[in-house]
This record gives sequence, C-alpha cells and structure tokens, in this order.
Amino acid sequence: MLVMFKYSSFKSLFLLGTTSLCFALISGCNNKDFELNQTLKNTEVVERIEGVAALGQLNPLGEVRKLAPPTSGKGGTPRLSKLLIKEGDSIVKGQILAIFDNRPKLEADLKAAQANLNILMSEISIKKREINRYQNLVDKGAVALIVLDKMKDDLLLSETRILKLKSAIDAIKVDLEQTQLKSPIDGIVLQILVREGERPNSSGVINVGANQLMEALVEVYESDIDRVQIGQAVDLISENGGFNGSLRGSVSLISPQVRQRRVLSTDPTGDADSRIIEVRVKLDNPSAKKVSNLTGMKVIARFQP
Repeated sequence: MLVMFKYSSFKSLFLLGTTSLCFALISGCNNKDFELNQTLKNTEVVERIEGVAALGQLNPLGEVRKLAPPTSGKGGTPRLSKLLIKEGDSIVKGQILAIFDNRPKLEADLKAAQANLNILMSEISIKKREINRYQNLVDKGAVALIVLDKMKDDLLLSETRILKLKSAIDAIKVDLEQTQLKSPIDGIVLQILVREGERPNSSGVINVGANQLMEALVEVYESDIDRVQIGQAVDLISENGGFNGSLRGSVSLISPQVRQRRVLSTDPTGDADSRIIEVRVKLDNPSAKKVSNLTGMKVIARFQP
C-alpha cells in the first residue's frame, strides 16, 4: 500500500513537472515569436518614415541651347569680333549676343550689289522708253521691225540679270544676318565658350538656358530609389552655402536607367563609381526665382517620406 502511494505520488509529480516544462517551452517560443514580430514591425516603421537624401545640381528646366557659329561663304568659320553680353546676363529672344568679323565685308558686298541693281533698273527703264518710241516708228514704217526685236531681246536679258542680282542680294542678306548671333529664347547666358578674336569650333559659341523655370537633377542611389516616387515633395539646400534657406520642389521624372554618378560630392571619401538613378525635381515658382542665376550649383535634396 505504501509502495502504491509512492508510485502514484511520483507519477503525479512527473506529470506536473512535464506539464510545467511544456508550458515554459511554449511560453518561451511565443515570447521569441512576439519579439521577432515586434522587431520586424519596428523595422518596417523605420523604413516607412525614413527620408532619402541625395546630391544634385540646379539646371534650367527644359531648354538649354548651345549656339553655333556661322560659316563663311568658303565653308570656314569667322572669328568673333564683338561680344555684347557676359555670363549670367538675362537675355530675351532675338537679342544680339555677338558679332563676327565677316560682317564688314558682307555689308560692303550688299552695298555694291544694291548699287548695281539700281543702275540696272535705271537702264531697263531707259530701254523700255526707247522700245515704246521705236514701236511708234515701226508702226509708221520709219524703222525696220528687226531693230525693235533686237531692243526687246536686250531688255529681256537685262530683266533676267535683275532676277539674278536680286537673288544674290537675298543671299548676302542671309549671310549678313548670320554674322550676328541672336538668342533663340528668353533666359540667361550660362557659359561663353569663345572670346573676342577667337575662331569658334564645334563646341559652339555661347550656352544659354531658359531660367523662368528651374529644376534640380538629383542622383539617388539605386538602393534608395524604391522610396522615391513621382509628385513626392522635396526640400533642397545648398551644399556649400550658395543661397540661404531651402528650396521646395516635387519629383517630376525618375529615369528608367541606372548609371554612374556625374554630380560629384566634395567629400574625398565619396564613391564616384556608385550606381545611381537620375531624378528630376521641379522647383516651385518662388524657389525658381530665388536661384534663377545659380545654374550648376550643387544642392542636397531630401525627399520627404
């Protein structure tokens, strides 16, 4: 009887201990799962609210033109004779920016051609009066018809020379127009590539940009691009203190192509070979006016979460 009691007590204790152990194991697993889930939730929250920061550069929005030099009649390029603007100047469409050294010769050619045209037109006027007079004499039989026909042929040749001379004058006027480099847009002079006395090459003469609207070209690391989207608000500050305060804008375009960095940081430890995606940020009107003369300035952009 005593043995049976001891065995029953031992069995009860064993079952109680086993139950407690299982409960402890289950509780421990549940606690680990809870901690893991809580960690994942906290991580998700951090990733969701974290903003993206990237380096960029201010540019005119849309039009940037590289103005090419004219070519002379022999296919060469004239030298720059006079520069009428400087970098940073505001310009309007049609404004004369530069003059080339082939202009004086073309002006002289135009004057000579116009003088020849006036002389030829006077000669034609005289010939027409002579033909009318001879026509009366032919009608009266005082002059042979062959003489009148010869005068009419001569008049026709003179009128043909007038057409050729007028075409030549038109060509000179076109060349003369090209001796003055005019702005094709309203905007700003971004860069002067040639100075007075120099002969332009294929690089052009002047770079101009339409600065009524401005944007920032921002290079976002490929690892961060999933947190950037069209229409997202962006704050921008100058990397080197080029302007006070901050600018406001929104994402207008995300490039579909991954490429290497072009806007390099002043940080010597920066990775120039980093893979980035170009994001264009259109500035709002107050911000665009604030930095309309700061094309090319580097900025730090922060994309709001």
